[in-house]
Amino acid sequence: METAQRDRTGTGGRPGLWRRLTRRRPLPSVALAGTAVLLVAGVVLPAPYVIEAAGPTFNTVGTHDDRQLVKIDGATTYPSDGQLDLTTVYVRGGPSGRINSINAVLGWLNPSEAVVPQDTLYPPETTRQDVADSNAAAMTTSQEDSVAAALGYLHRPYRTTLTVHAVVPGGAAGATLRAGDEIAAVDGTRVTSLKQLRSLLDAAGSRGADVTVRHGGGTRTEHVALTRDEETGSWQLGVYLVPRYDFPLTVDFQLEQVGGPSAGMMFALGIVEELTPGSLAGDEHIAGTGTITADGDVGPIGGIRQKLEGAAESGARYFLAPAQNCDEVTGHVPDGLTVIEVGSLGEAVNAVEQAAAGNVTDLPSCETR
Repeated sequence: METAQRDRTGTGGRPGLWRRLTRRRPLPSVALAGTAVLLVAGVVLPAPYVIEAAGPTFNTVGTHDDRQLVKIDGATTYPSDGQLDLTTVYVRGGPSGRINSINAVLGWLNPSEAVVPQDTLYPPETTRQDVADSNAAAMTTSQEDSVAAALGYLHRPYRTTLTVHAVVPGGAAGATLRAGDEIAAVDGTRVTSLKQLRSLLDAAGSRGADVTVRHGGGTRTEHVALTRDEETGSWQLGVYLVPRYDFPLTVDFQLEQVGGPSAGMMFALGIVEELTPGSLAGDEHIAGTGTITADGDVGPIGGIRQKLEGAAESGARYFLAPAQNCDEVTGHVPDGLTVIEVGSLGEAVNAVEQAAAGNVTDLPSCETR
């Protein structure tokens, strides 16, 4: 007992066990150990962020995997000498697999990447399958709208059927309209497009509208007391509508691994290019992004800065950006890339033609706002 006590207290002729266990370690060793712990924690602990980086570009008037990316049947098509690239964003993290803290820090330090909170892109409890399904649905809608926009720009007729998907609770339609109704006419005028329907409803205004619908082989007419949207001032039925198109041609998009709606404008440009004799783009390399409506309106998208980087890396000289994204573009344009602001398919086509002619100085630019 005494020997054990002397050894423990260090009163013997050699350092005791207790002194060996409690002896202070050199400071560098402690620092290295702390760094190692932080590194391990950074690798293991997930971070509630996603990283957006430049993704690949795809030429809408070219080929992908040895197949025409936008293949049109049922109409005469014409080759293009230029490139009209849609741009993409590669997203790491989120439901597909969370990033760790070190990835997040490295992303913050990389000026070509963006680190954003995960919940700004994905609602809570979103699964990987939810993301895949949502992206696929958005891409399908975008492709259909791009065909409609291109044909509308080229004045090629097609048929649109507007079907009620659901009635807004407490909305104007109330019990008069129901899911599955096809909107056939408003106040006796046949409905041929969503844009026309809006015009007819605005003309009806506070007096309401007589809406003729088809359902299950039958036809009926209901009077709907319209409601007015406080923000836009437009008059509405109070229903969610799904457009279905009957086109005079078939367009096949060969791009399965890309989802979302942001390729719409470039798809529409590709279709216009292929259906127009000659080469609208000349031999220029032009990239861009933006959603598209069937009426040809170009809308904003996410990840614009990363798409600019991707376009520059692919060798593009011009970039078509939605007007509503211009504030994000200013001050972040890669060297050698000229950004042109567009708000409609018509403006985008004009920008392509002016770029081919080398005359873009008079076009609106995000950089000169």
